[in-house]
Amino acid sequence: YGCLMLARECGLAMNSFAQFLFPENILLGLNTPDKMQTFAHIATLLERQHQISRTLVYDNLCARERLSSTGLGEGVAIPHAQINGLRRPTTAFARLAAPIYFDAPDQKPVLEMFVLLVPANRTYEHLQVLADIAEMLCDPLFRERLGGATEILAVQQLFQHWTRESVSKK
Repeated sequence: YGCLMLARECGLAMNSFAQFLFPENILLGLNTPDKMQTFAHIATLLERQHQISRTLVYDNLCARERLSSTGLGEGVAIPHAQINGLRRPTTAFARLAAPIYFDAPDQKPVLEMFVLLVPANRTYEHLQVLADIAEMLCDPLFRERLGGATEILAVQQLFQHWTRESVSKK
């Protein structure tokens, strides 16, 4: 995972993703046929839950994706964008009903998406949360537990209770 080195080099505090993830932003079994329709569904959800313009979310996620794929490999993607006018970071997690093609480096389709939106002027925070997600994804036990979680609150608790120290205790 590309951001893992960034997390370790910066010595960043863990769990920044979890502090911005609310149950209403966790989707399990999302049935969409491709990444653009997945982005549209997530944009609609964030507009409804957090009054963030769905067009702004969708356009920014698509623009970032055109730069290079946010598919990391191993069935995971981290679509992310910096958005003008956003007051605080907003995150979402989606587990898809069926994997979708995402142009990941390993060419494996994506089943889980970690979505991150941050205010345009907060680049360090953007990188910190991306690094935190990558660090979590490098923890095989976390990935196993996340894949087995079937309820929204269980998913949220996994994110909330994950720490860098939990990896070294295995």
